[in-house]
Amino acid sequence: MVWNTSSLLREGEHEMSDSRYLPEEELIERGLAALIKALGPVEAMRFLTLPRPRRMESVKRHRQWQVALNRKQFFDQVFGSKKSASGS
Repeated sequence: MVWNTSSLLREGEHEMSDSRYLPEEELIERGLAALIKALGPVEAMRFLTLPRPRRMESVKRHRQWQVALNRKQFFDQVFGSKKSASGS
């Protein structure tokens, strides 16, 4: 999920200050209050307990990439081959 900050912080509705951050407790308290106000207590709890997608897909993709990898060619591309490094 990607958050569109321009829709979250509409011009003139909220102020952002670079010089002061809310203490973590207050941030949580105010965030929960806003969530409950917007969704109601049942839907707010449902939102907070939604399962998070696991990153296994990226791990599987990386392992597949490793299996198909030509290590010599990869290292030559990243670090340069011995020929080009020595100048011969």
